[in-house]
Amino acid sequence: MTPGWERVWQSLGLTVALLLGLGAAWNLGFAQFAAAAHRPGEAPGQADGIVVLTGGADRVEAALQLLADGHAPRLLVSGVRRGTDLAQVVPPELALSERVTLGRIAQTTVGNAAETAAWVHRHGVRRLIVVTAGYHMPRALLELQRAVPGVELVPVPVLSPALRGGMPAATLRLLANEYDKLLAVRLGLARALRYGEGA
Repeated sequence: MTPGWERVWQSLGLTVALLLGLGAAWNLGFAQFAAAAHRPGEAPGQADGIVVLTGGADRVEAALQLLADGHAPRLLVSGVRRGTDLAQVVPPELALSERVTLGRIAQTTVGNAAETAAWVHRHGVRRLIVVTAGYHMPRALLELQRAVPGVELVPVPVLSPALRGGMPAATLRLLANEYDKLLAVRLGLARALRYGEGA
């Protein structure tokens, strides 16, 4: 084998080894991420406010229960669809509507963070309960930490219905997509790759 071909094979071998290593690291990280997405949260204690990031089933219901149980005096529902009124979000029998704010601007997780930051500053919130799906929580916390530095964030993850019936292909795709978005945010690539979009 000529020296030129030897260098080509060495370079190819290093490339393959690097790709295998990256693949192994991704798989390990993904396994930990998927396990955490199923893990229930702890009791949040008292806070100055609650924010729920819409986009998945059971999130608003969980946040309203925390509000009704007295964990905080006010709630922001971030990312509400236009045309949705308060009565559609808060059942009248709960008598909580005066303590709930509907955020109608956010359409992405980055937007949720910006909308939350404005509400947090307006109400002087120093300890904030964050309600969203367990698989979405790590990325949501990263974006919120950047938007409201100095505010203590207390995660209350909600188990998504998609994760309650095993791990079919659709659920694996959902988790893998969210894990890739999380990696992009951690690496500072979310905006360049448009991974900040969606909840």
